[in-house]
Amino acid sequence: MKNYFPIGKDTLALAAAAMASVFFGLSFIFVKQSVDAVSTFTLLSWRFLFAFVGMYIAAILGLIKVDLKGKPLKPLLLVPLFQPIIYYILETWGIAMTTATESGIIIACIPIVTIILSAVMLKEPPTRRQTVSVLISVLGIIIMVLAKGISASLNIFGYVLLVLTTVSAGLYVIYARKAVGYTSAEKTFIMSATGAIVFTLCAVTEHAAAGTMKQFLLLPFTNMVFLVSLLYLAGACSVAATLLRNYAITVIGATRTASLAVLTTTISVFAGVLLLKEPFSFLQGVATVLVLIGVYGANKMPKHTGAEITERNRA
Repeated sequence: MKNYFPIGKDTLALAAAAMASVFFGLSFIFVKQSVDAVSTFTLLSWRFLFAFVGMYIAAILGLIKVDLKGKPLKPLLLVPLFQPIIYYILETWGIAMTTATESGIIIACIPIVTIILSAVMLKEPPTRRQTVSVLISVLGIIIMVLAKGISASLNIFGYVLLVLTTVSAGLYVIYARKAVGYTSAEKTFIMSATGAIVFTLCAVTEHAAAGTMKQFLLLPFTNMVFLVSLLYLAGACSVAATLLRNYAITVIGATRTASLAVLTTTISVFAGVLLLKEPFSFLQGVATVLVLIGVYGANKMPKHTGAEITERNRA
């Protein structure tokens, strides 16, 4: 992603990560419109098929550059293995076995897991301020989830799946960071392609067993609400938001990108309040303030001397 604006790369990457969180945060509205009518694999299959077709057309038209010739695919394939494939499968099963409160709290810990993995695997330990700030943000998300009500399933296997979901999300960030030989467009292209292949195989198997293959194949063309949801989830989330997040990971690293990812839940809450007329409580207000304080603290960089800034820009 080229910097066409007269601002620093870090600022551009922070804006990209924040915008990705906005796109992902609004996605729940479109998912809500679809999940009641179709299965998870049906939605994921069409979502990533549309995303891949969009990426392929963009590459053909020269809007993005995807050149994988002569590059080893193994490092690149580790990115989609953890996100979207393992992540979405584990998340789907984990949420099905637990309550919304439990799943929301465990998934909110993704930034913490990412920080730990970043320190261990990338040798990029966070500063004390970043660690405290991310913990504050996660606390805000947990309060936000609990404000909607407390419920428990006591399903140990479901908890394990959700914990593994957070690990998968963290490993995606780590391997996206490690894949330095590839552009954000190339990473997103492969994520779309592998997601389309794996989830379509799952959906085809599901519908073949149920005898509903014709309905599956015609679904986007016979259900306008599903098609609108699909266009947003594929275009805004699987393509645009993923491109932006991959770019941010490359420029500002795992910890700072993860700290901005917590904005997704906050955006979801405000979208529900503004668009779906859901209630907004005092506790949710407190939680929002904590999230914003944490995000600001994690990304407020110390002042550098002119020489240090020049050296960083050269790098």
